[in-house]
Amino acid sequence: MSIVVTGATGHLGRHVIEGLLEKVPADQVVAVVRSEEKAADLAARGVRIAVADYNAPETFDSVFSAGDRVLLVSGNEFDKGRVGQHKVVLDAAKAAGVALFAYTSAPGTLTAALADDHRGTEAVILESGVTYTLLRNGWYNENYTENLAPVLEHGAVVQAAGEGRISTASRADYAAAAVAVLTGEGHENTTYELGGDTAFGFAEYAAVVAEASGKEITYNAVPAETYKGILTGAGLPAPFAEILAGVDESIEKGELIVSTGDLSRLTGRPTTPIAESVAVALKG
Repeated sequence: MSIVVTGATGHLGRHVIEGLLEKVPADQVVAVVRSEEKAADLAARGVRIAVADYNAPETFDSVFSAGDRVLLVSGNEFDKGRVGQHKVVLDAAKAAGVALFAYTSAPGTLTAALADDHRGTEAVILESGVTYTLLRNGWYNENYTENLAPVLEHGAVVQAAGEGRISTASRADYAAAAVAVLTGEGHENTTYELGGDTAFGFAEYAAVVAEASGKEITYNAVPAETYKGILTGAGLPAPFAEILAGVDESIEKGELIVSTGDLSRLTGRPTTPIAESVAVALKG
């Protein structure tokens, strides 16, 4: 039996691999990657490497074996039909007879366009009849803390989320939940709603950044159209700017508040506070 992780050299995938290596022998871990070079460090530690691409179904023909546990990390190619890409992996896993198929989805309360591909993928997973676990990951701390440069430069957190609040956690937290599912028992045919223990608004977030940086930081709430213009002006493709603005509108409606406690229960520890991630980012 192997534990197979797709997108293994991505931000989340690497955290998952690291967590697995603390729990199981390296030769039981299979890292599915598009670039063997990017996974050279994992191969050197004994992780088995499988080169496959969501856009090339035949590359998944020999990735899975009967009894494997699989984590499908959702793709990030928004323009290439993610549900179809994910179905490539699902079909190959089902044909091989895997024991568990876990998928990193989005909160069930999220109605923004970002959720459409996740709901579509969940539907094909349920229709397939495979034994599944849906990991409905909330927003990451790093979605904000990895983009602090403009905040510090302009002295402002700019979002289109109004007074909305959000329950974020670190990538490492979400990865630890995936590791718990992949290495534990009793998670079959279960859906987990995952998010941070404590919700915050962006005025609070601005205050956290101000305290950590020693700079004056305010929260500037703007309309969604203005926000899209800011994002495209910063170089983001218009379709992606549209998605992010849509997420902010969902935040304003309270759709990214996750209050189940599933994440800290799965990991056995409190989730990482946004202030801790801000401090780490500023040190880096």
